[in-house]
Amino acid sequence: MRVAVLLVVLVGLLVPVAQASDHADPIFLSDPEANITGLFFFPRGDQYVAILNVRRATTKGTPFPLTPYEYVVYMDTHSAITFDDQNRLRYGGKVTSPEGIRPDVTIRIRLNDDASIRDKSVSGLGVNADGIRWWSGLRDDPFIFPRFFKKNVISVVMSIPQSAFPAGKQEWLLWGVTSKNGKQIDHVGRSNRTQLGRFNFLNTLPPSEHMKAILAMMQKQQKPVAFLKKYKLTMPLYNVFHMLLQIRPYDLAPDVMVFSTRFPPGFPNGRQLTDDIVAETCKYGDCDLQELSYIEGGWPRAVVNDKPFLADFPYEAAPWPESAEAPGPVSFGRVGIWLLLIVVAVVVLWSWLFYRLGKRAALRRRLA
Repeated sequence: MRVAVLLVVLVGLLVPVAQASDHADPIFLSDPEANITGLFFFPRGDQYVAILNVRRATTKGTPFPLTPYEYVVYMDTHSAITFDDQNRLRYGGKVTSPEGIRPDVTIRIRLNDDASIRDKSVSGLGVNADGIRWWSGLRDDPFIFPRFFKKNVISVVMSIPQSAFPAGKQEWLLWGVTSKNGKQIDHVGRSNRTQLGRFNFLNTLPPSEHMKAILAMMQKQQKPVAFLKKYKLTMPLYNVFHMLLQIRPYDLAPDVMVFSTRFPPGFPNGRQLTDDIVAETCKYGDCDLQELSYIEGGWPRAVVNDKPFLADFPYEAAPWPESAEAPGPVSFGRVGIWLLLIVVAVVVLWSWLFYRLGKRAALRRRLA
């Protein structure tokens, strides 16, 4: 019975993982056009380039059902950031007051179904939308990961004059969100963060609430984790949970991208197109995608994009030719929850039989 109760708790923890809407979630994805696949920010000459990519692994051409969605890039230029080595190398820096994160800059974009820009607005910068150079449409997916080679994304590229940012300001925070009918669906901050299964619950929260949510999840996991570690019967479940879902001590940071002019640009100080974020995040504790890149891509592991990037605007490589697209994602509500319930039922039944057989064997030994 205790095993059954525990597994019910684990289903509650696993369900959000299966509903994630990040780049590496290949099955359970209900709003592909809201799926953020990457946020980039880097300097070029006297400009800062910001790129927001959505709609993973597409091979078809336009149109897409894009008009219901809003795409937003936020920047916080007021939060204080410190730069001890651990936080700088893993996250780009440490936000001293995470609960105070809020947008000072807001860039909103709506797209037509042909991926052209339908509407755009900018607030909080020293220029309006007309002072920014824009590009939108299909481009090669710049993520250096074999599963997404020869695939395209829908991309919005912005070239923003550096003079539009507050004079003398050396660092700020960035994040991107997508929403539909006023409801936030996906979030991106530092790359390869919410893409990890254990962080899916951050996707619908503003960064000011991330620390509180991470701490709450850590607390929620304590009893199930302790139980799983206690018994040999549940040790396999513990190993899976520990590797994929358990919150780590170094996870206590809001999911935002840090950019600073104090250091050379490149992940995790912003992100450039050429950054191999899979290898970089693996250096500091998150190696899920590193292992997958070897499994799916073979040896030697790919460390550059499958197409060369452009030297000039819009910087990303041209899209791959249109081809038949694989079947769309399956709704978790229709399939995934049944799969989980079936797994739970099988494990509970097996555990009950194992328990009963053990009790009978012990009784026979006592009677003998």
